[in-house]
Amino acid sequence: MQREPSRDELGAFLKARRAQLSPGEVGLPDTGEPRRVPGLRREEVARLAAISTDYYIRLEQGRVQASEAVLDALAQVLRLDGDEREYVLTLAGKKTALPRANRGARQVVQPQMRHLLDDLTLTAGFVIGCNTDLLAWNAMAAALVMDFGRIPEAERNYVRLLFTEPAIRVLYTDWEDMARLAVSHLRMDSRRNPHDPRLTALVEELSVLDPQFRLWWTSHDVAVRAGGSRLLRHPVVGDLTFERSTFTCAEDPEQHLVVWTAEPGSPTHRALRSLAAGIERAPEGADGVA
Repeated sequence: MQREPSRDELGAFLKARRAQLSPGEVGLPDTGEPRRVPGLRREEVARLAAISTDYYIRLEQGRVQASEAVLDALAQVLRLDGDEREYVLTLAGKKTALPRANRGARQVVQPQMRHLLDDLTLTAGFVIGCNTDLLAWNAMAAALVMDFGRIPEAERNYVRLLFTEPAIRVLYTDWEDMARLAVSHLRMDSRRNPHDPRLTALVEELSVLDPQFRLWWTSHDVAVRAGGSRLLRHPVVGDLTFERSTFTCAEDPEQHLVVWTAEPGSPTHRALRSLAAGIERAPEGADGVA
């Protein structure tokens, strides 16, 4: 019988997490003896989780299916946070991930999300879909980041743009932090279908193009989209500080409206007014639908 691909992903994730922990971090004595591999040994993880070493080895190899109780014990041992625990439970089939119809095909932005984008004039807005595809954006987003319309539709992917567009690398003053976080979002998205052909192609392409992406992808870090600050150095209006918020579409939970807002009266807010005035004077015809 063919093994489920998600079991292989689960085993790889557990292996990556134990490699990041030292004996001292989990209360084990450090004997000072050299270790053949970094982090905890399999038998140490098994002992701390109160399971047999053979069982844990088979779990990392994708040969057995773990119960939720065992996964919870491993989550405690490996110091997993809430996002990482959700990732593990989904891969193990203990938490249902909503399937997407026509998987492998690019999503189409929901009309109500498009309408919301159009109504945002002093706020940059994007609709991010499965595998961090950029499905739509508004005029302010294009003015702040780039003309997404010049990118072929098949290549309009947020993570891909972070690593392949030099202008975006310069735009983010904290590019490395943002890019690494975006990779963790992509890894989290992959729990629904770790062997989606479009995801596989994207990962293979970026792994060849950029060693940082390859390193961060193989580290198996995961995170859900949440709020936070964004720091930009815009070529026209200078340094900008935004707060990022994310809203999920009820009709398609794999579509997320991401907005960047600025404190009223702040330098960033004044800069947005300046950009908005330029947008109003620009000729019509820019299409913000991916």
